[in-house]
Amino acid sequence: MAEPTAAVTAAEHAADPDREVIRWDRDEQGVVTLTLDDPAQSANTMNAAFAASLARAVDRLEAERADLRGVIVTSAKKTFFAGGDLRLLLRARPEDAQGLHDRGMALKRLLRRLETLGRPVVAALNGAALGGGYELALACHHRVALDAPGTRIGLPEVTLGLMPGSGGVVRTVRMFGITDALLNILLQGQRHRPARALELGMVDELAATPEELTARARAFIEAHPEARQPWDTPGHRIPGGTPATPALAARLPSFPATLRKQLAGAPYPAPRNILAAAVEGAQVDFDNAQLVEARYFTELATGQTAKNMIQAFFFDLQTVNSGAGRPRDIPRRTARRVAVLGAGMMGAGIAHACARAGLEVVLKDVSAEAAERGRAYSARLLDRAVAEGRSTAAERAELLARITPAAGPEDLAGCDVVIEAVFEDADLKRRVFRETEDAVAPDALLCTNTSTLPVSGLAEATRRQADFLGLHFFSPAERMPLVEIIRGEKTGDEALARAFDLVRQLGKTPVLVRDSRGFFTSRVIGTFLHEGVALVGEGADPASVEQAAAQAGYPARVLSLLDELTLTLPRRIRDEARAAAEAAGGVWRPHPGEAVIDRMVEEFGRTGRAAGAGFYDYTEDGRRAGLWPGLREHFARPAGAAEIPFGDMRERMLFAESLETVKLLQEGVLGSVADANIGSLLGIGFPGWTGGVLQYINGYPGGPAGFLARAEELRERYGERFAPPALLAAKAAAGEFFTDDAPAR
Repeated sequence: MAEPTAAVTAAEHAADPDREVIRWDRDEQGVVTLTLDDPAQSANTMNAAFAASLARAVDRLEAERADLRGVIVTSAKKTFFAGGDLRLLLRARPEDAQGLHDRGMALKRLLRRLETLGRPVVAALNGAALGGGYELALACHHRVALDAPGTRIGLPEVTLGLMPGSGGVVRTVRMFGITDALLNILLQGQRHRPARALELGMVDELAATPEELTARARAFIEAHPEARQPWDTPGHRIPGGTPATPALAARLPSFPATLRKQLAGAPYPAPRNILAAAVEGAQVDFDNAQLVEARYFTELATGQTAKNMIQAFFFDLQTVNSGAGRPRDIPRRTARRVAVLGAGMMGAGIAHACARAGLEVVLKDVSAEAAERGRAYSARLLDRAVAEGRSTAAERAELLARITPAAGPEDLAGCDVVIEAVFEDADLKRRVFRETEDAVAPDALLCTNTSTLPVSGLAEATRRQADFLGLHFFSPAERMPLVEIIRGEKTGDEALARAFDLVRQLGKTPVLVRDSRGFFTSRVIGTFLHEGVALVGEGADPASVEQAAAQAGYPARVLSLLDELTLTLPRRIRDEARAAAEAAGGVWRPHPGEAVIDRMVEEFGRTGRAAGAGFYDYTEDGRRAGLWPGLREHFARPAGAAEIPFGDMRERMLFAESLETVKLLQEGVLGSVADANIGSLLGIGFPGWTGGVLQYINGYPGGPAGFLARAEELRERYGERFAPPALLAAKAAAGEFFTDDAPAR
């Protein structure tokens, strides 16, 4: 656990247990409706009040069982049930394990009593049933889901470093079999739409309206007065068999091997625990399987990885998306018509994202043909979606109709947003804005999609610098969830608020940064790339460097990623940054990785995948053919030099990015810890198990003080670039953590 907090006691967990969160209604036919409606929260969760209310409800159901016909479980909230109490789990420490385990088992026993009531119990899912919500539904005999846009069904705990802890593993294995439970529900944490959930058997029926939802639930009760769970029916066998079944036993060894391959050695314990609980639980009776699940859940819940992931993917993401960085007291504004300037891959992707969100788009390029090619990009994406059943021909036509190709500025009339996405050339970008400014609406928001160029300098090309800012999309823009909003020196609060509103309108996540060369994401990912290359220059085996990145948890290995970006890109960025630093009177301090890149380009002519040769060799059709053998020949470890420990390789990449982020926070380029964590996770592939660049420091053994001590070790071994910034030293000395006053870690 990263941050010292009081232990989670049973008394704390039981706070306000008398608050009633389950309403009891019984009709003349003897059907009881249990309505989940926690008055203290906007969503129902598995907190102490719920557990106490459920205990009272189950006691009463058992006492009145003789006069009952059946039970309907539903919700008065927009969602059915949101799952576990993440604030409680965030505070759970190893010494809390026994209490957490015991409370979990008590809840399991309540759900078991509900499903063995001897009367039909139906879950009427009026909205999302995720995590604990779906586990509650699994403890019912029948599940009817409202077929509405916001309804999602699933057990996504693995995406927060956890696993189902209220019978989800035990019941899905017995309902679907080990293989289908793992692949369709547990290991990926899919959030299924109602139709897909019905197809998989996760729900039994769909209803179009709330009235139909209730009617179908009642119809099941009438038709199945003796309902019981499949696993409580004599002769029930787990679909596909148990590990003792020869056919399944022959396939099971492939599961751990596949899991290891997928994780590439990264420290994600949740999938391993899920797999173990599923396989072990299938070999024992139901009650012992519940115990197995509880033990594996407790291990995860009291561990650091779950805390990192809960902090980032729930609390930090919620903070960012809720508008913590948006200027207050400025009315929200909805964009209607967007001009996208530049129809290359980035511009075409931005246009597609805008059209998908319902905006009218004018996609402009230097010629009508070039603009048409940009629109054709959307057509190809939509063709694939239709072929895969994710869209219809009518939806395809409707979206394409919202994209208008254009070659002249006269077509931009009425556009209330401009997003420039031409090549990363400052003069070209300035020229495009000068040509466009008078053609669009007089109060149009002016956005430049740049990854490195200072926004304030580009803004000088316009007369309305208060309306100008950076909007950095990530490639491919139609898929990547993050947008970096860059505030220039003269960007006004209204423009900043409008930019935030636009990003949310597109369904994407905004992080806010102050103008600076490289901003946040480009500057930080550059340290990752250079550190990996520096390892090659020091004579580390290139395959080991790639494996170190994989085992650190990076989704893309460092040398292969640099090949994708091309080796000329960091050279150009470096040259521009050096020129700017020297022009400002500063001193440029080269990174040792720069010399490796220079040799690769200048001496060997290897510039990356697009050229067919980089750190990797490539076949004629562009596939990787293995690492270039010349790396070992030309960058051999100097005679007498010590071999670099594998752990140092892994941590050098992680530390390089985290230390650079602390500098950005110290410089005021970053304004919040949440923006730093979410930007690193969603934008530049910082490993998810860490919780982001600053949560990695919080969660490091010993917290910021432990991280500081390790940084000093790396500094002594590898150079001043690992010197801890003053802000890190101050946090460590004060015993503080990097936080926006979010829940305790």
